[in-house]
Amino acid sequence: MLVFPNAKINIGLHIVERRPDGFHNIESCFYPVGWSDALEITPAEEFSFQSDGIAIPGEGDDNLCTRAYQMLSRDFDLPPVKIHLLKAVPIGAGLGGGSSDAAFTIKALNQMLDLGIDIDKQEEYARKLGSDCAFFIRNKPMYCFEKGDKFEDIEIDIAGKWIVLINPGIHISTIEAYSGVVAKRSAVDLRTVLCKPVSEWKGRIENDFEATLFKKYPLLAEIKETLYTRGAGYAAMSGSGSTIFGIFEKEKNLKDHFSDFRLWQGFLK
Repeated sequence: MLVFPNAKINIGLHIVERRPDGFHNIESCFYPVGWSDALEITPAEEFSFQSDGIAIPGEGDDNLCTRAYQMLSRDFDLPPVKIHLLKAVPIGAGLGGGSSDAAFTIKALNQMLDLGIDIDKQEEYARKLGSDCAFFIRNKPMYCFEKGDKFEDIEIDIAGKWIVLINPGIHISTIEAYSGVVAKRSAVDLRTVLCKPVSEWKGRIENDFEATLFKKYPLLAEIKETLYTRGAGYAAMSGSGSTIFGIFEKEKNLKDHFSDFRLWQGFLK
């Protein structure tokens, strides 16, 4: 079975409070985008995991796809499979690429092996692998809260708009990103502003990580400003960085402006 785990962006990200378990409660809109990996799962005589493309740190046993298989194996008598991942979505980029790979592994194994796991239970499994893994089970625009693993439907109308994602290759760990923020409740109701046209988002929908990370990595602020000068209705950093995205009313090819960086562009669905 061949599937294509896609990335997501955060439209707005508020760090609300630190939890007793050491994590943080957040408020954000997760929105799927078309930048994707390729994940193939095939029958095999023994389990194996292989990856190509962008190098994945750590050993294969630590990979989220492997962990997803092992987790399901504890509850189901899974046959051995070979998992081959072609990694294209940048790592440590605020796009949830690893989380998507894990969620798509759960979904693919469920379908391929006819495990009969309903969607709520798939989300439950995914939450055990990472805070935003569960989002990719339903894989649709959602308002996300608590650790980023609880969801509500949200009114947002940006389907058909053009998005450009720029990744300058700066790897920002979650620990690094959170070390510079002070948790606080936002004065802005994200769900209310997201109902408004994209042209009204600038200055109202913010990513709390930008304040400190833009000072540490000025290039990120420069990319964001360039997207605005090229006509973006809204631009921001996704997640804890370092990918910056811009949303445009019409198709706009910016490859020549960001030729030194990884870039993906396409229509939003």
